[in-house]
Amino acid sequence: MELEFDHFRYFVLPFMTGVIFLFSVILIKYIKWFIGLKAEERKRFWKSLPTKSTWTSIKEVFNESLIHRKIWKTNPVLGYMHTSFALGWFLLILVGWLETQVYFHWHGVPLYVDIFFTYYIHPVFERAFNFSLIKDALLLIILIGVGMALFKRIRSRAMGMKRTTKHTTGDRIALTALWFIFPARLIAESVTSGVVQLDNGIGSGSFLTHTGGEILAAILPQQVLLGAELPAWWFYSIVLGIFFVAMPFSRYMHIFTEVPLIFLRNSGIHSGTKESSYDKFQTNACSRCGICIDPCQLQSAAGINGVQSVYFLRDRRYGHLTEQVANNCLMCGRCEQACPVGIELNTLRLNSREKMAVPCDENRYSYIKGRDLSQGSGNVGYFAGCMTLLTPKILMAMDKIFNAAEEKVWWADKDGGVCCGRPLKLSGEVEAARKMMDYNVDLFKKHNITTLVTSCPICLKTFREDYDLQGIEVLHHSQYIERLIASGRLHVSETDTLYTYHDPCELGRGCGIYDEPRSVVSHIGKLKELNENREKGLCCGSSIANIAITDEGQRKIGESVTAAFVKTGADSLITACPLCKKALSRSRTMPVYDLAEIVAGAIN
Repeated sequence: MELEFDHFRYFVLPFMTGVIFLFSVILIKYIKWFIGLKAEERKRFWKSLPTKSTWTSIKEVFNESLIHRKIWKTNPVLGYMHTSFALGWFLLILVGWLETQVYFHWHGVPLYVDIFFTYYIHPVFERAFNFSLIKDALLLIILIGVGMALFKRIRSRAMGMKRTTKHTTGDRIALTALWFIFPARLIAESVTSGVVQLDNGIGSGSFLTHTGGEILAAILPQQVLLGAELPAWWFYSIVLGIFFVAMPFSRYMHIFTEVPLIFLRNSGIHSGTKESSYDKFQTNACSRCGICIDPCQLQSAAGINGVQSVYFLRDRRYGHLTEQVANNCLMCGRCEQACPVGIELNTLRLNSREKMAVPCDENRYSYIKGRDLSQGSGNVGYFAGCMTLLTPKILMAMDKIFNAAEEKVWWADKDGGVCCGRPLKLSGEVEAARKMMDYNVDLFKKHNITTLVTSCPICLKTFREDYDLQGIEVLHHSQYIERLIASGRLHVSETDTLYTYHDPCELGRGCGIYDEPRSVVSHIGKLKELNENREKGLCCGSSIANIAITDEGQRKIGESVTAAFVKTGADSLITACPLCKKALSRSRTMPVYDLAEIVAGAIN
C-alpha cells in the first residue's frame, strides 16, 4: 500500500522545515569541526572505527546519552527525568517508524507520516497489546518527565539540586517549545481519537489518548471537536518546528554533539594546552544540566556565582568568555568528576587562559640557567617544591624520615631552586612554564636520579603529565613512606589518636592517590572519614589555579572545609599537601598536620 498525494496536509510544513534546518546546521558544524581537527587526529579517528573502541563508544552512547547512567548514580530523580526525555523520545520515534513500516508493508513513505501517523491512519482502539499501547506508555513516561522538569525550575531543592542554570534566549525558546511538544501531541491524538469516536463509536489510540478522546467527546460539542482537530495538529507541528530551529543555538545541541564526542574521545583524541577544533565538540556537548554547580565550593562556601563550569562552557561556546569567568576557578576537579558527559573542564579552562595570556619576554626566565643549588647524592631525589619550602616543618619531617630509613638523598631544592612550572601553566603562560620544566628535566638527568619524591601534589601531577622523565619513577611522599613502612625500613609507633584525612585535589582526583596516605595513617592511629572524601574530596580553597579569587574568598572556603572535618570528632586533621595544610590551618579550629609530620613524630 502506498500513500496517495492527497494525504499531504499543510500543517506538516513547520515540522519538515525545522527538521531540514536542524540537520543542515548540524551537518555544516560537524564538517567544519572535523576538518579543523589535526591531520593525525582525523587519521586516529578513522583507524579506530574497525576496532573495539567503536563497540565501546556504542555502549557509552546507550548508557550515557540515552540511559544517563551517571546522572542516575548522582541523583535517581534527575536520572529518571533525563532518561524519560532522551530514551523515551528515541523509543517513541523508533516505535512510530516501525508502526508506519508495518502498516505500509515497508514501502517508502514521507517522514511526516511517521510523526503524524495517528492523524493519517486512525489506528482503531483495541485492548490487546499493540503499537498504540506502547506509544501511549512511552508518552506517559515522557509527560511525567516534563512535569518533573517544570517542577525543578520552581523547586530545584526538592529535586536534589540547590541551584539550576541560568538560560540564554535560545535556551528559553527551545525549552518552552520542548515543554509543549508532548502535551501538544497528547491533545492532538486525543482530539483525533474523539473525532474517530464520532464516526465509528470506538475511537483510536490506546489507554492514554483514547481516554483523552472519550473525555473530549463527552465535554465538547461535536462541531467544536471537529473544528479543533487541524488546529491541534498545527500546534504540535509548530512547536516541533520551533524546537528544531532553536536546538543548534541552545543547550539542546548536546543531544547530537555528545554522540560524535564519545566516538572521538574513545579514539584517543583529547583537548590540549592550546585551543583546538576538538574543543568545539566538548563545549557543544554540555547540556547545561547544572549538576556541576552544587559541587562548586566557590558558590557554596564563598558565594561566587556565574563562573561555574556550566557558565564557562556557555560563554566560551558563544564567544563572549571573559577573563573573570575563565580565571575564577579552583580547578579542583569536583565539577569534572560530577560532569555526566565527561567534558575535560580543567583542560578547557587552561587553554582558554593560554589564549588570553600575554606572551612573556624571551629573557624573563634567563636567570634559571646555572641555578643548580642541589645538595647531597644518591639515586633517590627529593623535590620539595615552592609550597613545601614555605612550610619548613614538612621539610624537616622528610629529613628525619630519610635519616631514619638510612636513605641517601639528593636534595633538588633544599636551599631554593626552580619551580616545577605548574603555577605559570595554570595562569596561561605555557611557554614560560616549559622553560622551567626543561631546566628541571636536565637537572634530574644530570644527577642520575632514578626515583623522584615530592611532598607537593601540584609538583607530582606536573612531573607525571608535563615532564619527559623516562627512567625516573615519580612518587608522592605518601607513596614513598608507605613503601618504607611496608618494607620494614621505617618503624613507627601506633597510638589511639583519632585522625581524619583530607584528600588534596591534585593528589586524589589529579593523580588517583587515595589508598597510600590512608595506609600510612593506619600504622599510626585510627582514621575517621568525612563523607565527602576520595573522588568527592573537598578543596582547601587556596588552589593556585584560581588567579581571580580574593583572600577573603579563600579563607571562607578553607573555614567551611575545616568545620566539616571538626564534625567528625577527630583529634587532628591530616592532609598530604603543603598548600592544603596552610589553608586549613587558618581557621584554627583543630590541629592540622601534613602526613610527613605525623610520621616523623611516630618514628621509633
